[in-house]
Amino acid sequence: MKDYVIDIEAENKEIRKRYRALLRACKPTMQRGDKQMIRKAFDLALDSHKEMRRKSGEPYIFHPIAVAQIAAEEIGLGTTSIVCALLHDVVEDTNITLDEIEQMFGKKVRRIIDGLTKISGIFDPNSSMQAENFRKMLLTLADDVRVILIKLADRLHNMRTMEFMARDKQLKIASETSYLYAPLAHRLGLYAIKSELEDLSMKFTDPDTYKFIARKLNEKKAEREKFIADFIEPVQEILREQGISAQIFGRPKSIHSIWSKMRKKSIPFEEVYDLFAIRIVIDTDDEREKTECWKVYSIVTDLYRPNPDRLRDWVSSPKGNGYESLHTTVMGPRGQWVEVQIRTSRMNEIAEKGFAAHWKYKESNSDSGLDQWIKKIRDVLSNPEQNALDFVDDFKMNLFSDEIFIFTPKGALIQLPHEATALDFAFEIHSDIGATCIGAKVNHKLVPLSHVLQNGDQVEIITSTKQTPKEDWLNFVVTAKAKSKIRSSLKEERRRVAEDGKEILERKLKTLKITYNTDNINKIANFLKFSSSQDLFYNVAKGLVDIKQLREFVAHEKNNDATLSTQNTQFNNHIGGLVEKFNKKDQDTLLIGDDLQQIDYTLAPCCNPIPGDDVFGFLTVNDGIKIHRTSCPNASKLMANYGYRIMKARWTSKNDVSFLTGLRIVGIDDVGLVNKLTTVISQEFNVNIRSLSITSNEGIFEGNIMVFVNDIEQLESLMKTLKQVQGITTVSRYESES
Repeated sequence: MKDYVIDIEAENKEIRKRYRALLRACKPTMQRGDKQMIRKAFDLALDSHKEMRRKSGEPYIFHPIAVAQIAAEEIGLGTTSIVCALLHDVVEDTNITLDEIEQMFGKKVRRIIDGLTKISGIFDPNSSMQAENFRKMLLTLADDVRVILIKLADRLHNMRTMEFMARDKQLKIASETSYLYAPLAHRLGLYAIKSELEDLSMKFTDPDTYKFIARKLNEKKAEREKFIADFIEPVQEILREQGISAQIFGRPKSIHSIWSKMRKKSIPFEEVYDLFAIRIVIDTDDEREKTECWKVYSIVTDLYRPNPDRLRDWVSSPKGNGYESLHTTVMGPRGQWVEVQIRTSRMNEIAEKGFAAHWKYKESNSDSGLDQWIKKIRDVLSNPEQNALDFVDDFKMNLFSDEIFIFTPKGALIQLPHEATALDFAFEIHSDIGATCIGAKVNHKLVPLSHVLQNGDQVEIITSTKQTPKEDWLNFVVTAKAKSKIRSSLKEERRRVAEDGKEILERKLKTLKITYNTDNINKIANFLKFSSSQDLFYNVAKGLVDIKQLREFVAHEKNNDATLSTQNTQFNNHIGGLVEKFNKKDQDTLLIGDDLQQIDYTLAPCCNPIPGDDVFGFLTVNDGIKIHRTSCPNASKLMANYGYRIMKARWTSKNDVSFLTGLRIVGIDDVGLVNKLTTVISQEFNVNIRSLSITSNEGIFEGNIMVFVNDIEQLESLMKTLKQVQGITTVSRYESES
């Protein structure tokens, strides 16, 4: 740690100030005796962490106070959660035990802190520790949703104060955040926290783009505020005339969502029109909510022309996470589309604070969405054999999905993710119905299992006792529950068949006079290229391994000794070849690892990094070290799930080595435009073109060009010059040929 003078008195004063601010944030939910309980937790945390400091050098107690403040202020949690937030690191970092916590604060606090305490221990090294931790953390969600809410507050504060961490830690934590924690916040209805987590992740994984968009937003701030004021004024006037009490304000879109739109539509910042949304929050009583929302919608659409395809009614059918709001997109006074969100103050609090707000509105039925969602998680978690990474992928897939509403023959409403199939519906009703499903009737018409359901469909499932889950079912189901149950059934079926295969193989080996033991079984599995002995037994039972192949194995074993020495020679030659290949390579292009050595590597084709890009190394199973850009589409998944395989990487000198990258060029089609572009690329910049594909549609020219460049400076200079070619409107870099 750096040398600096610690002013204990000033620090104690700051701790007291922050504690008082926390108490102010807790005031709305405080009841008699709560203040003493919070004080007791604060004193214990202060004493436990008194010798500890954060990476920034500040006292560690600042962190639990900040997490408690986020839990109270931004999520709206009550006293129990504040106590747990203050104590969330005490059990892990100090000698205090969960039993002592229970004696002082009760069973509920103990259970939440147990869920919050990070899981330590040895996991399967081929699995991801983060994935396993995430899975175990979700096990506690089934007991108490506050575990996840406090965990999100903890992650948010860590992200806000991450500049003092090492670069590789920043990348790993930021990727894990965007991959798992932001979708989780979204699913729990914490939209403000979800947006901030995404923005902070982007700040560390793609700092250049983040700074560029932040600067552009700042430049346009005054112009944006003027537009919002002009848009709001006539709406406010009519609302006042009609006696409707409402607040109207403009809210800029998050940097991450602007960047997503730029990427998805391949457009520059200037062409992203919906940089902000107008929100109208109505102050009304519960029974008049729906009427008032539609009344305000009518006022807005009388003033500004709406886009009929962009109406979203989550007032009549709230989202699964409880979100209620009316969204419409209207043409503003200066000829640009503006998103307008209409909701009541109750709906707004639920939208801002997610499920935490539901505890204040218990009589509202919409909180059953959380119960349904937690029930789904329980179902998925009840399968103990599922691989942790499969679980995280399935779980994540269900986090971001939009919902559709499907009716049973008796009129019951079932919520499913967008693009769910008839088979997903069957598993949603009951695992046994899903496992024996042979078809379905959708709106009284017979359809196959893979039929994709539409909002409002009525579905009746047809079953047969002879049906069992099939491998290809995994290709078209989308819910985590269905995937989990199918995998589990297939494993069980495979295990049963393998047991029969084991007996058959034992008899066959006896006739060949081969001893039946583990060593020989593993050798046979290896020789026949099966990944495990169970695979071997399964294939034997299915008749895919015959006596002829086993005789070949016997012959192979006899020749094994003779070939062993030859193989050793070949292996040494292969190692020598790798060294020679590396020596021939331009050695001082990239340094890898904690001590930044020169190690052999390949560049990942998914993002084609070039010198000057912010990069990291990923240790693959078969292809050695692969170099990815930190902004690569696959980076967040790799870092979140395989953090232990990530290696630091840094470009050094820039030599005349060529790297492949892609350019997407859009413009007005004109005679000789291709010639002008290739002249700039080949002659002015002396850059080689790998491939060129061009389309022209109704006067619009679009070209994808793969070129070899030396570094990021040469690429930026080339893009700048291409933009100046007459008729070209945008030039952007894209990830790969695919």
